[in-house]
Amino acid sequence: MKKQVAELINLTDDELRVKLEESKKKLFEMRFQHELGQIKNTASIKMVRRDIARIKTILRQRELGIRR
Repeated sequence: MKKQVAELINLTDDELRVKLEESKKKLFEMRFQHELGQIKNTASIKMVRRDIARIKTILRQRELGIRR
């Protein structure tokens, strides 16, 4: 997990926003698949939600001047 956060910190704000949109789309698709019973690993939904939270946290910290 630390490795993943370190990778996200090194991205620019624009790259983070793109990654955020991609993650939101992925989450939408996964939820849809879950409702249809096509997804086997339901824990992956939780992982994507946490990725979204990490990205939002980093963006907010930058807005407040806490992080670079």
